[in-house]
Amino acid sequence: MHIETRGRGPALALIHGWAMHGGLFAPLVERLEHRYTLHLVDLPGHGHARDSDTALEPATLAAALVARVPDAVWLGWSLGGQFALRAALDHPDAVRGLVMLASSPRFVGDAADGWPHGVRSSLFREFGDALRRDFRGTLEGFLALEALGSAHAQDELRRLRAQAFERGEPSEHALLQGLVLLDRLDLRGELPGLRVPSLWVSGRRDKLVPSGAMPAAAALAPDARSVVIADAGHAPFLGAADAVADAIVEFVDALPASQPARAAGAAR
Repeated sequence: MHIETRGRGPALALIHGWAMHGGLFAPLVERLEHRYTLHLVDLPGHGHARDSDTALEPATLAAALVARVPDAVWLGWSLGGQFALRAALDHPDAVRGLVMLASSPRFVGDAADGWPHGVRSSLFREFGDALRRDFRGTLEGFLALEALGSAHAQDELRRLRAQAFERGEPSEHALLQGLVLLDRLDLRGELPGLRVPSLWVSGRRDKLVPSGAMPAAAALAPDARSVVIADAGHAPFLGAADAVADAIVEFVDALPASQPARAAGAAR
């Protein structure tokens, strides 16, 4: 993994979504770096870590992340939320709070399973097949899907296209692993045991993670709340950066101060 650190103040770590990298969080960095120390993560196979062949295994990577950035609030966007949530579930003494941004405990929807808040079960497998046939074309199509629905869709798509590959293309191997995670992971049953405060932020126009997923997830977790941004899509920090930043600030600043024992442990 690659972690870039910016700003000053309490620690806030951000994990990007599928096929992306930490540089996409630039609008949030601009608004938050004067308040927080921001740790921008590039997952293995992505961005500055694109040559890493480390497996995208949530429990292993979550442990590595909290070892490198203890006593932080963790924010995960889309696929990145699976790693942030895993860190909060497994290491509550090292995670002050959790922000899930357009990210769900279950990305696939199944009304029969009591979770209608997702995409059809075949979508991620179809993306995998398409990647093998047309790697760059499939990624371009995914960028369009991320922007779709937003009130600022054209501006968001231009920004995504301009920034998505500025650190090089992600590895096909990592992307295929990520699709498997998006298809299979289901953390709904663990949410009642979440021991840290959480904020679930969604865009009402999101075409990848229906906006109902985040309020439904927040209802399963203790000390959790959700915020739905009316005109935003799957990348709300692009088209509604002020609203997302304000929600983050309100959440983080309301968290209890770091415990002395935790801070001492981080210094060792």
